Amino acid sequence: VQLQASGGGAVQAGDSLKLSCVASGGAFNTYGLGWLRQAPEKEREFVAVISRSGGITFYSDSVKGRFTISRDDGESSLYLEMNNLRPEDTAVYYCATMKSLRDYKSLDNYAHLGQGTLVTVSS
Repeated sequence: VQLQASGGGAVQAGDSLKLSCVASGGAFNTYGLGWLRQAPEKEREFVAVISRSGGITFYSDSVKGRFTISRDDGESSLYLEMNNLRPEDTAVYYCATMKSLRDYKSLDNYAHLGQGTLVTVSS
């Protein structure tokens, strides 16, 4: 499966953005999915995940209550609604397939990262 993220941009603190990720070449609905991000000069980190059914989601503490992950299997798409953005949310955001929901915090749990999309939040 190939994943392509889009929807990034330059915004002000407090603004909102919605990222999209379109999949091709695989059985989209068989995968748990996640969003990861990598800020300049920092390690890549987990942001949010959603189970194959869409019924279970987890978020990092830094985005909980501000970001919402969702999926539309009919469109083979994954989304990340980001509200009340902060300068520390500035990063390249990647969508990825997830091997195991139990290991959602481990970066080794993710695969098929596509080209990311850059989000820049200014204060």
